[in-house]
Amino acid sequence: MEPSIGRIVHYTLTESDAARINKRREDFMAFVKASKEYPSDGYQAHVGNAVRAGDVYPAIIVRVWATSVNLRVILDGTDDFWATSISEGEGERHWSWPPRV
Repeated sequence: MEPSIGRIVHYTLTESDAARINKRREDFMAFVKASKEYPSDGYQAHVGNAVRAGDVYPAIIVRVWATSVNLRVILDGTDDFWATSISEGEGERHWSWPPRV
C-alpha cells in the first residue's frame, strides 16, 4: 500500500517521544494545581494517561514525503503528538499499517 494523506497507521513511541509527552502533561497538571482551576484563556490542556517507549498509537498521515511521512499521533488523552519524517518499518520511531481484523 502507498501512504497518502488522511490514512490511519500505527506509530511506535520512542523514549524521547514519551518523555516529551509526559513532561507536557506533568507541566499542565502542575499549572492547574498552582492556580487551583483549569485555565479559561485558551491554554492547551495536556491531560491523559502516561505513555512509555514502545507504546503504539493510531496516527493520521498529514504529509507524505519521498521516503517518509509526517504524522499526527492520537494519544489517550486531550492532546496529540506531531511526529515528523517517520519511515515505515517495525519498532520505535516507525509507522506501520494496522493489521486487518
